[in-house]
Amino acid sequence: MTEPGDGDAPADLQLTSAEWSMWQAFRNGSTCDLHIGDPARDDPHGQHLWGPERRVRGRVVSLLLLDGPPAQPGRVSALKLTGAYITDTLDVAGGTIQPFVELRDCRFEAEVRLPEARFTTLRLMNCAIPRVEAARLHTEGDLHLPRCVVQSGIRLTDAHIGTDLLLSQTVVHKDRQGRSIMADGMTVAQDLQAEMMESYGELSLRGATVGVSLSLRGSRLSNPFGRRALNAPQLTVERTLYLTAAGLANSPFSSSATPPYGIAHTPSRGTRMQRFECEGGMRLDDGRFGDAVDFEHARFIMESDQELSLRRIQTPELRFLGERPQRGRVILSGARVVNLVDKSASWPGLGGLWMAGFAYETLIPRGHFPLALRLQWVAAATPEYAPEPYEMLATALRRSGEDADAREVLLAKQRRRRETLPLAAKAWGVLQDWTVAYGYRPGRAAVWMAILWAIGTVYFSQNQPPPLKPGEAPPWNPYLYALDLLLPVIDLNQGAAWKPSGGAQWAAAVLILAGWVLATTVAAGASRLLRRQ
Repeated sequence: MTEPGDGDAPADLQLTSAEWSMWQAFRNGSTCDLHIGDPARDDPHGQHLWGPERRVRGRVVSLLLLDGPPAQPGRVSALKLTGAYITDTLDVAGGTIQPFVELRDCRFEAEVRLPEARFTTLRLMNCAIPRVEAARLHTEGDLHLPRCVVQSGIRLTDAHIGTDLLLSQTVVHKDRQGRSIMADGMTVAQDLQAEMMESYGELSLRGATVGVSLSLRGSRLSNPFGRRALNAPQLTVERTLYLTAAGLANSPFSSSATPPYGIAHTPSRGTRMQRFECEGGMRLDDGRFGDAVDFEHARFIMESDQELSLRRIQTPELRFLGERPQRGRVILSGARVVNLVDKSASWPGLGGLWMAGFAYETLIPRGHFPLALRLQWVAAATPEYAPEPYEMLATALRRSGEDADAREVLLAKQRRRRETLPLAAKAWGVLQDWTVAYGYRPGRAAVWMAILWAIGTVYFSQNQPPPLKPGEAPPWNPYLYALDLLLPVIDLNQGAAWKPSGGAQWAAAVLILAGWVLATTVAAGASRLLRRQ
């Protein structure tokens, strides 16, 4: 550097005119704009070559940031550079950068190296960048990368962002390891907004922490040939994870982001709404979400061996309201939610849903979701019989006051269980189901009793058995006699006073046996209900 306080660049730097303009703008905190005024030629992602009049060396930028000249009197120094072509490598690794930094509409010849650097606020907006290497980066304020195109990945492993991280409308291609964004262990103190982002490779957020909300509204994550498009086990979001649709600022799907850093243009294909789309698997295992996980309008495109894995997540509300995945599996094993908001058309079919140990308290169906479809939902999750999903559904229905539906669910559980039993037990189950529906419909027992009582009365009216002890028998009453045979335990002083023989003996045996079957099945059903209440 030159003598302290003079503000001139070292002579050996031999600044170009663009670099001299940038140097002076840095001292007074103004913007150095190298645009030429032609939108097509100023587009950093376009095909037009940029001449030497727009070229700024990366080492000069690094010098300004790490050991720049003092500000003009009464001004605050800041690097505000627009429309520049930054050659060689911008490398401030391990440095402490005090000035505000904003690079807009710039092209970078080589990767941007920021590992272990400390910034106040860093904004790279609508830039073309080969790669961003920023492991353990620390910012006191925001890190903004909206509308950038990064050709070989962004690395933010163990980075700490003091306020917001903005990646909206950014396009990120994968690195040599197949990852588009590597942000394991990253901490964002406030919001992480990555709306309408395009990620081609694996977006990795393992063990990351977001202090407010994480929004991927309208984004497209594509990693069809890898295992996952989003790999985020043990992710912690203090508020809500949005994997939903995005659209114009005035549309129902718009976010609260404000231009120029939010969404401000029409979504692709000319629509007013762009879905969140994930091509490849997604892993959110062991995640903690303070308010909700929202999948409204989400689309999942998976291969047969890929998963939308929500194992052991914990959240007050899960909004499963996206499109039904055509392939792959949805895994909810061990997840715990309070409110399950869902649609019947969102869940996959048989074999595509696993939810052993999935616990929820309240069902909030969106649209038409009758009990028959809800039972199909449970059946789809249990290709092999498991009682827990049925019991969880019955508990949730009973908690919301739908006791009749809860009994239907438990009856369906018994019918599924019967399919796993040996032949003799299966036959006994069919008999219980046919007579009193395993005790969950005890009214059937009264109907069968009445029918058998009427049949027995008619039969014994015409076939009176002789008394067991002549002269000691009570007056003959076919009504009481048939009823005494049907009712176990209760003695009406009729059944033991007469001695049936032949066909009457067989008729009496049928009534006694039927009475015991009806009584035991009703008792078994009642005991099941009492245990669950």
